[in-house]
Amino acid sequence: MTAIYKHPEFKRGIMDMASAAPGIAAWGLMTGVAMIKSGLSLTETLLMCVLVFAGSSQLAALPLIVAGAPMWVVLATGFCVNLRFAVFSAHLRPYVMHQPLWRRLVSGYFTADLSYVLFVKRFAEPSTDPVVIAAQEAYLAGNCAINWVSWVGSGLLGIALANAIPMSWGLGFAAILALTGVLCSLATTTLRSVSMGVAGAAAVAAFALPFKLNILVAIAAAVAVCLLLEKVPAARGADHKA
Repeated sequence: MTAIYKHPEFKRGIMDMASAAPGIAAWGLMTGVAMIKSGLSLTETLLMCVLVFAGSSQLAALPLIVAGAPMWVVLATGFCVNLRFAVFSAHLRPYVMHQPLWRRLVSGYFTADLSYVLFVKRFAEPSTDPVVIAAQEAYLAGNCAINWVSWVGSGLLGIALANAIPMSWGLGFAAILALTGVLCSLATTTLRSVSMGVAGAAAVAAFALPFKLNILVAIAAAVAVCLLLEKVPAARGADHKA
């Protein structure tokens, strides 16, 4: 493992993520403050900050916990918000299947949205060349390291300064900016752009639903529309052949 941290791609991964680190830190700071002020105990807050490492699902779950929502709603919301990682994992599978299980689990834990986006931009295709594989592993390690430190470090700082930082500062906007950047980076095809638009429109239309259920509606609408659109070219191809 020591060789990974000496590889030039490790530093490259750190440098690529460094530009986004301030935004991640602002988001983490706000999340740390929000967790403390939501009524969670210090132990619960610290464990969530260090172990969960999923900002969007944390922010989605917190108001539900405060509102006393049923546990199935909290779990379903967190599950749906994080469904994108199933897609990320499927895409990254060829890159990491040579690794033992424990390393794949570690990679899965540390890989977040921006880590994924930057990694696939740097390495568009998996490789069987040991030299390229070593470079990919080093880049991902450096990328994920600065991402994790930025998030967890700022979250712990937010927990420590919760009583000194008013929620009126509006730090939640940092989360919106961070996710918007990720969203725009991923909208590289027409279908992805359509899904983004459908999800946004559905979330706004269903905003009045309780317990943030508009998030579930948005995800379901985007998935349904994209599945239908994916079938249209196949159906047209079948018609032409007939």
